[in-house]
Amino acid sequence: MEKKINKKVSKPWSTKDAMEQIYEKKLWGGNNYDFYSGVGSHAEEIINPYITVLISFLKAFKKSFKVCDLGCGDFNVGKELVKYTKKYVGVDIVADLIIRNKDKFKEENLEFYCLDIVSDDLPSGDCVILRQVLQHLSNAEVQSIVDKLTDFKYAIITEHIPVGDFIPNKEIISGQGIRLKKQSGINLLASPFNFKVKEEKQLLSIVLNDNKGVIVTTLYKVF
Repeated sequence: MEKKINKKVSKPWSTKDAMEQIYEKKLWGGNNYDFYSGVGSHAEEIINPYITVLISFLKAFKKSFKVCDLGCGDFNVGKELVKYTKKYVGVDIVADLIIRNKDKFKEENLEFYCLDIVSDDLPSGDCVILRQVLQHLSNAEVQSIVDKLTDFKYAIITEHIPVGDFIPNKEIISGQGIRLKKQSGINLLASPFNFKVKEEKQLLSIVLNDNKGVIVTTLYKVF
């Protein structure tokens, strides 16, 4: 009689798994940090101009905004923006990171939530921030997020893209690098996303050394 072999069915590798591994194994560097969201969240030549233009945007309105920071990471950048908002909500998929952020950053108008921004409902707000988040996700996951951006009046999107012309939105596997390796990058207004907005304005463009691309921050007025 043939013996049945019980095969273990491996769990599909998820974006959550990938992000947890990145922080656990310090794949973005930061060996001296408990959590480290990479050079893009710590290099002064990258974050200081970004913080400056975001503060300028937030201060331009008579009434302060409720801001949702999707993929807030270690909050090295977000912490500089909180005092210019009515409420600041930091969201990340890594539970231990959110626990750490709640313990480390305490302001009356600051909240943190552990959510999967692809599959979970997002907190309400006036302005949504996605800083170098979409570039790590598959097109299907990006589309799921884009569909939710219509709930906000403004969206501020930062992406690492090639210098010059490129074919946008080439497919990748979530959590396994970004499209720059394929000489591509995210463009939400292009196919397959075709994000419909009232206005588009580039707030910032930082060209990196050694032909490592450009980090572009774009403001979209959604409605």
